[in-house]
Amino acid sequence: MERFTAAFPLLLVSILAALSFWLERTVQGPPPPRDGSTRHDPDYIVDNVVAMRLGPDGVPAHQLEAKRMLHYPDDDTTELELPRLLQYTDKAVTFTITAKRALVSSEGKTVDFTEDVKAVRSATADRSELTLTTDHLHVVPDKDFARTDRPVTIVDANTQVTAVGLELDNQAKTLKLMSNVRGTYVQRPE
Repeated sequence: MERFTAAFPLLLVSILAALSFWLERTVQGPPPPRDGSTRHDPDYIVDNVVAMRLGPDGVPAHQLEAKRMLHYPDDDTTELELPRLLQYTDKAVTFTITAKRALVSSEGKTVDFTEDVKAVRSATADRSELTLTTDHLHVVPDKDFARTDRPVTIVDANTQVTAVGLELDNQAKTLKLMSNVRGTYVQRPE
């Protein structure tokens, strides 16, 4: 009986160790594959890239340029360095977006511009140039739509507006500011 009493703690510790090992293996799941498929490495890199999308009538709709493009096969995304998006209306550039970086979705339907984002609406005969700055802008080029939930500053010839968040629908010609809107109007001498 004394042997059993002396061996009991050792037996109990061994059973607990086996249960801990089994529980850890059950909770962890299968190990990740070692074929490199889970790595986030680019499969191709292109310098000085220009991609243009034409409308159904063959006229340019928009053009996306970048100093460098990196494509990642694991999530099928494309990262752009120093991107520039040109939006066309009647063969003329009417809207330009630049930034330090951008991420294009796997289907190519959306572009997320980040770091020093600047969007410029070109001047026309009846309206001045308009400049929008922020640090992130989500753009859907085919729908002429952009939005952000970050602070933005909008400046034109007579107005400066700051806000947090916006939705810009270029097709409907609407701009919705979300919160903390502040504006200054200065009439320039003619």
